[in-house]
Amino acid sequence: MKRKNCIQMVALLVTMVMGLAAHSQPQWLRKTEDPEYLHRAVKLLTDIMVHDIYSPPVASRTYAYVSVAAYETLVPSNSNYVSLAGRVHGLQPAPAPVPAVQYSFTLAAVQAMLTVGKSMVISEAVMDNFRQTVIQTMKADGMPGSVMDSSLAYGSRVAAHILSWAAADHYLQTRSLPKYAVNNAPGYWKPTPPAYIKAVEPHWNQLRPFLIDAAQFKPSPPPSFSTDTASRFYKEANAVYYAGKGLTSEQTAIASFWDCNPFKVNLRGHVMFATKKISPGGHWINITAMACRQLQKDVVATAEAYAFAAIGIADAFISCWDEKYRSNVIRPETYINQYIDVDWLPLLQTPPFPEYTSGHSVVSACAAEILTSLFGDHFSYVDATETEFDLPPRRFSSFRQAAEEAAISRFYGGIHYMPSIKNGLDEGTAIGKYVVEKLNIKQGTF
Repeated sequence: MKRKNCIQMVALLVTMVMGLAAHSQPQWLRKTEDPEYLHRAVKLLTDIMVHDIYSPPVASRTYAYVSVAAYETLVPSNSNYVSLAGRVHGLQPAPAPVPAVQYSFTLAAVQAMLTVGKSMVISEAVMDNFRQTVIQTMKADGMPGSVMDSSLAYGSRVAAHILSWAAADHYLQTRSLPKYAVNNAPGYWKPTPPAYIKAVEPHWNQLRPFLIDAAQFKPSPPPSFSTDTASRFYKEANAVYYAGKGLTSEQTAIASFWDCNPFKVNLRGHVMFATKKISPGGHWINITAMACRQLQKDVVATAEAYAFAAIGIADAFISCWDEKYRSNVIRPETYINQYIDVDWLPLLQTPPFPEYTSGHSVVSACAAEILTSLFGDHFSYVDATETEFDLPPRRFSSFRQAAEEAAISRFYGGIHYMPSIKNGLDEGTAIGKYVVEKLNIKQGTF
């Protein structure tokens, strides 16, 4: 009984000290150190990339650098967090805040995010407008001008450091590499209708990853191409064909919810126009935001979650794209139209890159492992990501359940064979576990 009373007394004292510390903070600081500023900045970046039509790999790179910029800016404000310098490829320690100078680390983080983001998007003016909105809001909340100036300057220094690091990842060099040469032999990927878009990011495996090596998690090889009706390849294609002809309403809803096609081409007579949506990586970044809000995570914890998830997603795309252009597998739509049914159409529009492995499977499984390590095994949530695209929300009992649904959605959509989905899940899970290990993410400490 005495021990219990002692524990209760210590807990009461801790609560009182924390309460006194909170009340001793300036009112402007209590108002402005708000993770919603980070959430709004990330959502702005997502909206811009949807508008500017960023491919999924390029979007993943952008999320990673912007998120790391925010995290590295905030690390000095809390001794419980450790810089990513020396833990991810090529990142050196960021500039430190000046001692004895007061900062709003939230404003500094937003400044770093927006500065890095502005350099990586087309719609730069939107970033500038948001920055001014944040500054005016914090000024109205009473932030002193000296604090605002020092915070913006500090965020700019960290942003310059992150941009220098990003400039060495070989992205710019891949912009000038030769165009992808389509192999017209049977069994290889070819552009698909309706727009027959050229191959997306065929040199993506040449980028510097964040934690992995590009071919480190090379999956099992796909089934060998064959048109023999007794072959495994034909049977896998036939399974896609018959699944597409007999979809239930629930399977259709699942496929549509996880479509995440940034550039769906629509044809109306002689008119061609695009429907823009969030990328697969952007969908999981949005899930990260939902989890942070649901658990009311503070600014630094929120930045950490974004950074860890974004790093994993970016590496998952590099690994997946490395395999896609190595195996160069024909898409179900092309195979089925040539060898099974010339009139068959998949439910979803086929993306413009090779089939194996499924990007949704790799990225979703990786993100699910990281988020599970951060938030727990049985984290229930409602995913309302797609409501702005006129799709109803879906409820999940865990991140892994969501990843499995995202993966099978590509089979229902008619754009992946089952081996691509199963092996893609294995590939993504392995990458996710590796990220968790390398970043020393411990469940229950978040």
